Amino acid sequence: MTSSYSSALRRLSITCLLTVALFAGLCSSAWSEPVGPNAQDRPITLAMLKLLEREHLSRHPLDKEISERAFTLFFKTLDPMKLYFYQSDMDEFLRQKDELGSLLLKGDISFAYTVFRTLLHRVDERMKLVEELLAAPHDFTVDEEMVFDRDKVEYPKTPDEARDRWRKRIKYDLLVLKLDKKEGQEARDKLIHRYRNFSRWMHQTDASELLEMYLNAFARSYDPHSDYMSPDTQKNLDIMMSLELEGIGAVLTSEDGYIVVKELVAGGAADKNGQLKVEDKIVGVGQNGEGEMVDVVEMKLKEVVKLIRGKRGTTVRLSVIPVGGGESKTITIAREKIELKDSEARGQVFDAGRKPDGSAYRIGVIELPSFYMDMAGARRGLGDFKSATRDVRNILDAFKKQGVEAVVLDLRRNGGGALSEAITLTGLFITEGPVVQKKGSDGRVQVDHDTNSSVAWDGPLVVVISKFSASASEILAGAIQDYGRGLVVGDHSTHGKGTVQSLVDLGQRLFGPSAAMGAMKITLQQFYRPSGDSTQKRGVLADVEIPSITTHFEGGEADLDYPVEFDRVKGLNFNRQGDVGPALCQQLQQLSQQRVQGSESFQKLIRNIARYEEQKSKKIATLQEEKFLKERTELNADKEEEETYKKLNDSSKKKGIERDYYLDEVLGVTADYLNLEAAAKASR
Repeated sequence: MTSSYSSALRRLSITCLLTVALFAGLCSSAWSEPVGPNAQDRPITLAMLKLLEREHLSRHPLDKEISERAFTLFFKTLDPMKLYFYQSDMDEFLRQKDELGSLLLKGDISFAYTVFRTLLHRVDERMKLVEELLAAPHDFTVDEEMVFDRDKVEYPKTPDEARDRWRKRIKYDLLVLKLDKKEGQEARDKLIHRYRNFSRWMHQTDASELLEMYLNAFARSYDPHSDYMSPDTQKNLDIMMSLELEGIGAVLTSEDGYIVVKELVAGGAADKNGQLKVEDKIVGVGQNGEGEMVDVVEMKLKEVVKLIRGKRGTTVRLSVIPVGGGESKTITIAREKIELKDSEARGQVFDAGRKPDGSAYRIGVIELPSFYMDMAGARRGLGDFKSATRDVRNILDAFKKQGVEAVVLDLRRNGGGALSEAITLTGLFITEGPVVQKKGSDGRVQVDHDTNSSVAWDGPLVVVISKFSASASEILAGAIQDYGRGLVVGDHSTHGKGTVQSLVDLGQRLFGPSAAMGAMKITLQQFYRPSGDSTQKRGVLADVEIPSITTHFEGGEADLDYPVEFDRVKGLNFNRQGDVGPALCQQLQQLSQQRVQGSESFQKLIRNIARYEEQKSKKIATLQEEKFLKERTELNADKEEEETYKKLNDSSKKKGIERDYYLDEVLGVTADYLNLEAAAKASR
């Protein structure tokens, strides 16, 4: 099973600075926009549709309803705030809406090209308009508003309507920049660069990316987690799951046509070489000692990454403009195998709480970003392939040597991963028994068991969740809760992704291993806890809830387009292996609330949550400067979300586990759990 963060979770992977893009950026070759369908589009399209119709959980036919959904999703992807297309454009496109499914069944994707050519034309028009509006004065004393609710705005009917909407957009952008202390020409230059970059990226969209966008509109009309992946996207997924690749170890991004170094991976080839620096601009790439130096200015980031990535032991030459300016220089770096250490499990021991004798408890905390597994290594039968379960077991063994008395498993930023890893990792904490039930489109229920009777940790266990904990995380948390094996603490509930996906290589399916045609991630089953409840749309509810702004973010499964519905199957017989029950959880919740009420940090958070909910519920923003700055100085809801997502990503780059006020409360709950357990044993 693969997993998607979906909606809010997908926002964690938008920029080119995240895990996948460490070495394989997904942003925008020279200006070579797609001109029409190519020879591979038809067989790929037909293969994907055959899979959806025959194997998708819903068995939904490709009918008028799916066509309407796909139409809606395609335009939400291309123009989410209705800033580019005119209503007349949409009226023309709407004439074909009901035919899209029947056209696709013939392998015809020409509609995508028709729409995209129109979009590029509108982007060019709006770019000229943006430049005009940024050169013009704006009156920030006028009491007017901008609407953010896509459902409440319509496409502009005339150039004047489009101009007025963009005028408000520019005013809003300038006010947001003012909050960041950027005003005047500096702010205008920043916005010009932002929209020019967007225009460049749109024009650099190639045929495979457009095909991926269009086919995904249909795939996600069946459910939010079915996707078509281009060969590049498929390769990036393999890298993320195996946590290793061969390259130089640099985080790259695209800025104003240049490839810019944003980070060097500690211990990687570039870091050890010592010549490449953060903020250097890469303008040329050559292979080995004699290969041609390819000019990469204005080239798409993923194409540059392809040139830089290569087999270990080979060398790559980079023509670089130093961060401080000056003449370009050539740097030669030998490629190495790079392990993505920042994305693997890690553990740390903390002292917290007080025992009856006054000494502190020793509590081991494990951060697990995903249920990763080197699938290729597993298929080859390697005995030591990369595995989340193996890494967590090693951490638990180390904890026992350090005298740890309780374990905290932190899944707050874990969006899922391999189903097999979720099962075996759950097995580290239970003797044996059912972990997850799965039901397919035929209604038959399968049960996956932990069959290993050995336990890596049989002591007190706390699982920390957030709204970003999805899929495989929910399998583990749900099983631990059903077995009474440990506490689930954190946000009100997890994400609510209760479906199982399978990855099908379309090239292998059609023509054999040599054909690179991408892959299809398709939802085949819905999964259920041992108790019989699905986690779909509902998630796993916390035993002890700790205040967190992420609880209030939109983007859970229930907020997505066309999710599979919640369901139940018959509960299984299994032996509860712990004594966590409602009475204990109620006591722990009360003790936690007392600490939260006395915590200045949590009280500030609770006030911010109230402001956040009030601001987000409006779905409008005032453009009157005094009002805007007053509201956003108290709390900027968009900034709050942005900073939270950034922290979730950046936390993996820190050397240790950060002990902030939130983790302190988790440790406090854990210490209370230990004290109550000790008291209960004494009374018995």
